[in-house]
Amino acid sequence: MKKKEFAVIGLGRFGGSVCRTLSEQGMEVLAIDINEDRVNEYASIASHAVVADSTDEAVLKSLGIRNFDHVIVAIGDNIQASILTTLILKELGVEKITVKATNDYHEKVLKKIGADQIVHPERDMGERIAHNIISNNVLDYLELSDRHSIVEIVANDRLHGHSLLELDIRAKYGINIVAIKRDNDIIVSPLASEIIHKGDILIVIGADVDIDRFENQVVGD
Repeated sequence: MKKKEFAVIGLGRFGGSVCRTLSEQGMEVLAIDINEDRVNEYASIASHAVVADSTDEAVLKSLGIRNFDHVIVAIGDNIQASILTTLILKELGVEKITVKATNDYHEKVLKKIGADQIVHPERDMGERIAHNIISNNVLDYLELSDRHSIVEIVANDRLHGHSLLELDIRAKYGINIVAIKRDNDIIVSPLASEIIHKGDILIVIGADVDIDRFENQVVGD
């Protein structure tokens, strides 16, 4: 299956964090910033890194921005540029646009012009956002340390109808399912005999590398 392609516009602390995490997860990432020093910093991290003015529609067209699956607008020091960039992306028909909002007013404007997802870096770490947008199966991501996380993952057909004992996830992947959300119920510390159903939300805890392996091999898109 073709890898999802992402573009990150704005390589400050937040945008850089998203760019780095997506790249570490093996995604194709185009890094864009108007500042050459920032672009040079991410040239060896992202798949491609370019110096460009994202408020110039012709420039974005030349980069083929409409062909990307998801564009993250992480411009932090210029609200006008953020809004104009988002508007151009919408007009070009970009499939999904996530935008960093600086304040509530900024968020209101972004909603009006059609941003698909609006994030506040002070509330949502770049790494958390990056993990959420990589896969439709990952609903939420909470970093516990540099190497360990809690993740909510949607159970798919491969897991449906199997018990935790049959799946033996802890032995195979080194992670633990600490709870299962099913409809309006939450099953805490589920028994080994618990049968997983498609659509269940599995609350998983473990090392990032093990969670990634589980997601890629078992619940990947």
